[in-house]
Amino acid sequence: MGRVDGKVALVTGSGNGMGKAEARMLAREGAKVVVADIRANDAEAVAAEINETGGEAIAVNLDVTSPESWAAALDETEAKLGKLSILVNNAGISSSSQADPMGIDGYDLILDVNAKGTFLGCREAIPRMIENGGGSIVNISSISGIIGVGLSGHPAYNVSKGGVRLLTKALAARHATQGIRCNSVHPGTMPPMTSAQDQRRDDAAPAMQGIPMGRMGEVDEVAYAVLFLASDEASYVTGAELVVDGGATCI
Repeated sequence: MGRVDGKVALVTGSGNGMGKAEARMLAREGAKVVVADIRANDAEAVAAEINETGGEAIAVNLDVTSPESWAAALDETEAKLGKLSILVNNAGISSSSQADPMGIDGYDLILDVNAKGTFLGCREAIPRMIENGGGSIVNISSISGIIGVGLSGHPAYNVSKGGVRLLTKALAARHATQGIRCNSVHPGTMPPMTSAQDQRRDDAAPAMQGIPMGRMGEVDEVAYAVLFLASDEASYVTGAELVVDGGATCI
């Protein structure tokens, strides 16, 4: 028996990277998965892979910054797979995606995708989850939402991920009695995001000195954290922040 058998999960930004790993993990553990991504072809490819390996998934084109896109995605989810029980707000844009580290346009874009996108997902999903008897929301933040890490890239990333962290806690407190659990996961140094300007893993080598475990994390290590929080194993866990960083924030 899988750890999320019979549940319907929507994972944003799941056409690549961590989101893809999260979608595959949830599917392997029995969930019916909505692979939601602004890159429609990537979403279709991941959904096809899940279906070919014995899982159940559909692909949905989703712009997380659009309330209309969110409503359409969840309508399609309910029509094709059933009532939503798990939402993973994974979609995000990298701090290094913007050339000007103090640019206003970059600030607005990063906040729009990372913070507003997560807010809109919660805003659309929570009323449906309440009507369905409850659900679990897992928001992907970052250790950059806890400490001011990063000497390069746009500081809006820290702002956005700090916002995701506290949005999670606020919603957890607000909706706990309505059967909604809301938790955040905080990855440390991971393989570069799709939106990162430089995709070379070896660029992170200097950062390894600040990680007690001495290595970069793997996307499946984040996916396992998401799986736990999404599952009934975490039935008394809400408003928590689960750090997956090899010990970077403990020194």
